Amino acid sequence: MRDADTITPQLIVPLGTQVVLRADSAAHRTGSVAEIVGCPADATHAYRVRFPDASEASITRSAFSILKQVKRGPIGDALAADAGHDLDRFVIYRCIVGSQAYGLNREGSDVDRRGIYLPPADLQWSLYGVPEQLENEQTQECYWELQKFLTLALKANPNILECLFTPLVEYSTEIANAVLERRQIFLSKLVFQTYNGYVMSQFKKLEQDLRATGDIKWKHAMHLIRLLLQGISVLQQAHVPVSIAEHRFDLLAIRDGQRPWDQVNRWRLDLHREFESAFRTTTLPDAPDYAEANRLLLWARRTMTEVQP
Repeated sequence: MRDADTITPQLIVPLGTQVVLRADSAAHRTGSVAEIVGCPADATHAYRVRFPDASEASITRSAFSILKQVKRGPIGDALAADAGHDLDRFVIYRCIVGSQAYGLNREGSDVDRRGIYLPPADLQWSLYGVPEQLENEQTQECYWELQKFLTLALKANPNILECLFTPLVEYSTEIANAVLERRQIFLSKLVFQTYNGYVMSQFKKLEQDLRATGDIKWKHAMHLIRLLLQGISVLQQAHVPVSIAEHRFDLLAIRDGQRPWDQVNRWRLDLHREFESAFRTTTLPDAPDYAEANRLLLWARRTMTEVQP
C-alpha cells in the first residue's frame, strides 16, 4: 500500500486527523504531533492545527505527514518489497484474454495479457509483503499474486475464470499447470450470482447514461450481453467458453451502435430468462472446492521456500 501522502496530495485531509511536522516551525520542532482543527477550501491553502500545549498554527499540506502513515513506516508497503527486485521474473502463467480470446478482435485491437505471479517465500513473509498484482498499462498486462488469483477464482470472477479457460496460453510453469489441471474446482453455482452481479452493475450504468445523456456506451452494452452468453454456457456445459465467435456479428453490431437499444435490451431480457433456467438445471456444485484450492496454494508456497529473491 502506498503512503497516502504521496498518492493523493490533492485531497483534503479531514478534521481530527493527527499529523506530524516535517520541518521545524517557529514554536515546534520536526516530529511534533498536532491535530487538524481547520481545513482549507482546496489543497493549495493552509490547514489549522492544534498542538498538545493548546497552541495553534497554520501549515500547508507539504509541511506535515499523517501520523498513521508515519507509525506504519514501510511495513506492509508492497512497493518496498518490489524495490530492488524484478517481480516480473516470478510470473508463472501468462495468457491472452479480451477481444483476441473472445473472437471479437479487429485490426489494431489490443492484446490483453493476464496471469499469475508467485514470489519467493522471503518476499512473501517479509514485513513489507508483496503486491496483490503487477500491472503495466502500457503493455496491457496484469498478473495476480497466486493467493489473490485463487481467491478471485473461488468467487467466480469472470476475468479470472477466463484466464483459466482461455486457449491462448503463452507461458505456464509446473505450478501453473497444476492450477489449470484443477480449474474445474472453481466452477460452481456462484457463477450465476457473480455474473449476474456484474451484469446488473453494468446495466445500471447504462441506464444512468441513457437518462443523463440520452446515449449508450455501446462497448459496455456489448460486454453485458457477452457476459450473459458466457454465463449461460458455464452453467450448461461446466466449462467457460472464452471464445464467443459464433456471436461475433451481432456483438460487434452492438459495439458499433448498429442495433437500437430496445432490441439489445430485449435480447438482454431473453438471456436473463435463459440464464435463470440454466441455473435451475445446472449440474455444477453449490460451492467451489475451497479445500483443494487451499492445498494447491500451500503446495505452491512450499516450492518457493528455497527460491532466492
